[in-house]
Amino acid sequence: MIRKYISRKKVVVTGHTGFKGSWLVFWLQKLGAIVYGISDKIYTNPSHIELLQLNIDESFIDIINYKELSNKLQEIQPDIIFHLAAQALVRYSYQEPIETFTTNIIGTANIFDICRSLASIKGIVNVTSDKCYENFENDWAYNESDRMGGYDPYSASKGAAELIVSSYRRSFFNIDSFGNSHHFILASGRAGNVIGGGDWSKDRLIPDLIKNSIANKTTEIRNPSATRPWQHVLEPLSGYLLLGQKVLEGDISVSDGWNFGPKKVKF
Repeated sequence: MIRKYISRKKVVVTGHTGFKGSWLVFWLQKLGAIVYGISDKIYTNPSHIELLQLNIDESFIDIINYKELSNKLQEIQPDIIFHLAAQALVRYSYQEPIETFTTNIIGTANIFDICRSLASIKGIVNVTSDKCYENFENDWAYNESDRMGGYDPYSASKGAAELIVSSYRRSFFNIDSFGNSHHFILASGRAGNVIGGGDWSKDRLIPDLIKNSIANKTTEIRNPSATRPWQHVLEPLSGYLLLGQKVLEGDISVSDGWNFGPKKVKF
């Protein structure tokens, strides 16, 4: 069913050189989409996107650069955007809080604002994180209506990004005006603790365990008492693609925030 709506559509993936972005590009191509990647650079060596050797149109643009980003999106005239570009590391956000806030908040606002002038686009699947919620250390899963927040700069930037999503959805892409003043749907996907092949970023628990095991090194577990609801990378991506299908169908019911995570399993 998803192939029916995605095939031959012009699809932009921001952050296509990242872990989830590279997998999403690969999947979209398998579904027959015409894929365009936008990232500021390749962050890891080895790089999953390079190893995949995909034949896509890719541009290296910082999403903070409004003019350059706008020119590229106007040139492409995409049917849909999957916005994954972000500063995605918690520990790095302590070292570079301004870069984190700028990329994750202003960069996201730039994408939404440019979309207001794109004639072709049906909507966006915006990807943030389960870290967007205020963490009260409760022993239950977050609900989509829970309060936005964040202790560290990364988490706070994701909470703020969701407020930007809400503001643009209400101010410019209100579902009550869909079909009249606009034809745009803004969906937001929230996921975390994603694992799988192709993740070579720093400070990832599972990749660090594997790398250190190969090197016969001991891995320091920074939070040994924490419980992580791990999910394979293809699981949240399947959710993002389903949101994308609904956006292209014109289903205004997905113009909201959506959590993606595993079921709670008792051992």
